[in-house]
Amino acid sequence: MLLSTDTMPGSLQRLIFLTISIALLAGCATVNTGYRVADTIASEHHFTREYVDTGLSRLTTLYNFTRAGAPLTIYIEGDGSAWRSRHMLSDDPTPRHPLVLSLAAIDPSRNVAYLARPGQLTASGAVDCDPAYWSERRFSQEVVSALNAAIDHLKAMSQSKEIHMIGYSGGAALAVILAAKRNDVVSIRTVAGHLDTRAFCEYHHVSPLDGSLDPIDYAVSVKHIPQRHFIGSKDIVVPAFIAQSFVEREGDKKSDRITVVDGVSHTNGWQEQWQELLAIPVN
Repeated sequence: MLLSTDTMPGSLQRLIFLTISIALLAGCATVNTGYRVADTIASEHHFTREYVDTGLSRLTTLYNFTRAGAPLTIYIEGDGSAWRSRHMLSDDPTPRHPLVLSLAAIDPSRNVAYLARPGQLTASGAVDCDPAYWSERRFSQEVVSALNAAIDHLKAMSQSKEIHMIGYSGGAALAVILAAKRNDVVSIRTVAGHLDTRAFCEYHHVSPLDGSLDPIDYAVSVKHIPQRHFIGSKDIVVPAFIAQSFVEREGDKKSDRITVVDGVSHTNGWQEQWQELLAIPVN
């Protein structure tokens, strides 16, 4: 049934109009929060923004290079705000609070780059790829190839020979898969990492990610690369057994490559401890 305001008193019409306007403004604010926060972080920490055309999506990169040829540290964003609810996709997967960019800004490395995922922090503010690439196909070969192209571009600009890969949540899955497909990755760090897709989906009672690659299938391929996997003790989104499953597949029966960070959840507490965590050696 359609609601008509033609016969309503003027005061009621104004109230309805005001309510709708506030709701629309709130919605716009929610959508744009991540963009504004990212702009602020980038400005305060002297990051340069560049968009890399990959064919799949025009990926957003933010970087701060201060020494040509020094190793390149790449931070890969998580899944962001990919879902409105358990059963409804978001119109824009941009994270409202870009934790990964905040971590990159803390990193003292000479050459640091942040890599957004398809559909995130786009140049126009409008999504430029199929929503499948931030849902069931978010770890697909097409996404891996797109990120690989962006990494090649960043590596050429920094003149780096070696890459340190850091991924958060879903970005951790991609960090592992990318490392398995490259020959220049000298370390892997994951934060609250989605490292076993099958176990993750079973744990959350959600459908399998059809069309996506599973990082645990690449565990043996990257076992020779020094690694550190950080897990929050209060993380109920990606609990510790996910990382344990991954390192056991690598052959690390004692979980020596895992560091459980006390008091940290999936999203809270990482930024405050990141400098200290970066100082922990990779294994």
